Amino acid sequence: MTKLRVLIIEDEPIIAMLLAEVLTEQGYDVADIASTEEEAIREAARHRPDIMLVDGRLRQGSGLTAVSEILAQGFIPHVFMSGDRLTKTALGPEAIVLQKPFQEADLLRAISQALGEAQHRPQI
Repeated sequence: MTKLRVLIIEDEPIIAMLLAEVLTEQGYDVADIASTEEEAIREAARHRPDIMLVDGRLRQGSGLTAVSEILAQGFIPHVFMSGDRLTKTALGPEAIVLQKPFQEADLLRAISQALGEAQHRPQI
C-alpha cells in the first residue's frame, strides 16, 4: 500500500512539526511543510499531495487564497485548521474545518472525511 502524501500549510513551526510527527506515526508521508501562501502554491504543484492540511491564516498570505489557487489546477482534498472562527458559510458547505486546538483523533477523522468526500467528487 502506498503512503498518502500530505502537504502541511502552517506558519507556526512547532504546530507544523507536531502535525508532521503525528501524521508520520499514522503512516502518512509528509511531502513538505509550507509556511507562506507562495510556498504552499509552489509545493502543491511540485508534490501533488494526496491531501493538504491548511492553516486559514498565514503570516505571509492566506491559506484560503493558497487553496483557491491550488484547486484551480485540479482538486486536492484538504482540511482547514484555524484558531479563528472559520465557518462553513465563509468557506462553503463542503469545507472541512478543524477548530484549533484539536485532538489527534479529530485530525484523523477530518482527514478520513476529506478523503472520503474526494472519492465521491465527479471527475472532470
